[in-house]
Amino acid sequence: MASLIDIKQRITSTRKTSQITKAMQMVSASKLGRAEANAKAYAPYVSKIRDVVTNVAATGNSSDHPMLVSRPVKRTGYIVITSDTGLAGSYNSSVIKEVYQDITTKHNSSDEYALIVVGRTARDFFKARGMNIVLEIEGLSDHPAFAEIKDIASNAVQMFEDGVYDELFIHYIHHINSISNELRNVQLLPLTEFHEAGEENEHDMTVYEFEPSEQEILEVLLPQYVESLIFGALLDAKAAEHAARMTAMRNATDNASDLISDLSLQYNRARQAAITQEITEIVGGAAALE
Repeated sequence: MASLIDIKQRITSTRKTSQITKAMQMVSASKLGRAEANAKAYAPYVSKIRDVVTNVAATGNSSDHPMLVSRPVKRTGYIVITSDTGLAGSYNSSVIKEVYQDITTKHNSSDEYALIVVGRTARDFFKARGMNIVLEIEGLSDHPAFAEIKDIASNAVQMFEDGVYDELFIHYIHHINSISNELRNVQLLPLTEFHEAGEENEHDMTVYEFEPSEQEILEVLLPQYVESLIFGALLDAKAAEHAARMTAMRNATDNASDLISDLSLQYNRARQAAITQEITEIVGGAAALE
């Protein structure tokens, strides 16, 4: 049985740990509020640019744009969004596990896929396994600006246009609310859905007059649209990260409180047993002197 001193030391160390996890929970809760606001404020921009692209892409003159046309798939690109640090529950492991399973199931060699990783956790995982990483970014702020990911977003689009890969998917954690999220796997390129959407909604779409031509507009607009999807996914993933870390730290704090209660009960019992033993010894000694 542990001594009173050992139990007391465990209670003290556990209480200090709970203070740290409680502080981290409060910090994450503060960051979550701003991250949710950023993601919500960006959503109307993505929605509007999608409406415009749908309208332009629905015209017959733009149907041959390379970003709108499927081609034989020789290599698949994956964008994986994780965090730079841990202590966020299953936030990182769930998305990494899905991507890893997809790659090992669908591809026979590193020539058949290319990884674009955001976050130190994904980078370390895939590098340790010698997997094909073509782009990486780490050290993003808790509330990133578009300038921070502009290069990786534009490079991701450019590599598709250059034929480095023939399709591009993005994997990330979608934020639902402070206690729940979901894993998302979205195809970014090619943008084959626009023709179908245009045909279905051709009577409901706003009529635009194009100057310059539709093709010239799409040359600028389509890369910007895909970049906006990447940035929107990153804002969404950041909100999910803060929510996951807040939940993990709250659970850790609750577990620490439970442990302190158990240890305190154990300490009191041990102390009571020690006092009882001392009283017994005193009574026994007094009886021996009579």
